[in-house]
Amino acid sequence: MADELELLESDEQDLYEHLRIVVDKGQALLRIDKFLMNRVENASRNRIQNAVAAGTVLVNGQLIKASYKVKPLDTISVVLPHPPRDTEIYPENIPLDIPYEDDVLLVVNKPAGMVVHPGYNNYTATLVNALAYHFANLPQLPGNDGRPGLVHRIDKDTSGLLVVGKSEWALTYLAKQFFDHSILRKYIALVWGDIAEAEGTVTGYIGRSVKDRRVMAVYDDPEKGKWSVTHYRVLERLGYVTLVECQLETGRTHQIRAHMQSIGHPLFSDSVYGGDRILKGTVFSKYKQFVENCFALLPRQALHAQNLGFVHPTTKKKMEFSTPLPDDFRLCLEKWRGYTSEK
Repeated sequence: MADELELLESDEQDLYEHLRIVVDKGQALLRIDKFLMNRVENASRNRIQNAVAAGTVLVNGQLIKASYKVKPLDTISVVLPHPPRDTEIYPENIPLDIPYEDDVLLVVNKPAGMVVHPGYNNYTATLVNALAYHFANLPQLPGNDGRPGLVHRIDKDTSGLLVVGKSEWALTYLAKQFFDHSILRKYIALVWGDIAEAEGTVTGYIGRSVKDRRVMAVYDDPEKGKWSVTHYRVLERLGYVTLVECQLETGRTHQIRAHMQSIGHPLFSDSVYGGDRILKGTVFSKYKQFVENCFALLPRQALHAQNLGFVHPTTKKKMEFSTPLPDDFRLCLEKWRGYTSEK
């Protein structure tokens, strides 16, 4: 009987993986690094040893050392950064806004409109292409093969902060924090309507909509999606729209967009979730023109990844970064403030 192996890909857009292996009854004693090298695709001995050192390998729910010898019927749990799936990443000289960088990681402020990773219909001008160029022009580091190491993503038309690992160790250590939901991620969003509560939490199982595969829906049934949690807090009430801060506890695809739509407050100017039409307000043509002007200023969902916090892989110090709203979001917000004050 072969080992039972289950691969559970996290919804942090498949950038790290969780494996659960139940060891066969006939397994001879074998060091854990050698055992996992034979069972995990693209796992070098160094990659496994980094995972053990980072505390992302558990045996029977307990932390172990690299010298641990696997025994029959052990249950092994592993979290690893996913290897890049594209065989060719072409470096492109695209300017990047990098608020912080050191030997093992960097934090990048992604502009709206930039796709994070090459994929269908987006093979060039992505953040990964830009990072590949940036990394190629850095001194080579141990464990860094020149490929950018993403452990999370944000949507193409969402702006804001991302952390990128520059070594296998950094990737593994950061991936564990994302898997444990210990990363601090706060977003600023402008949503339709006046949210009644000053703060609240949206939960549910997020999965593909049966009506439109581009859209994520929130279900009560665990068979239809993955568990998700978003905490929100009202920052500013602007009549027909509300500025909110959203803090992610989980990281599902389109999580904030789907969650806010599910409670009747789609993101302003979000064409996928119905926020690109007038949902609240008056019937006067002057108001309609005002909203159309706001859409023109901000022709994408009003969502910005403003705060990012994590524990540094080598110093073990807590780090937190913040970035201001980009111009399109800021100018749209100022127009709403002006409209509200006139009223």
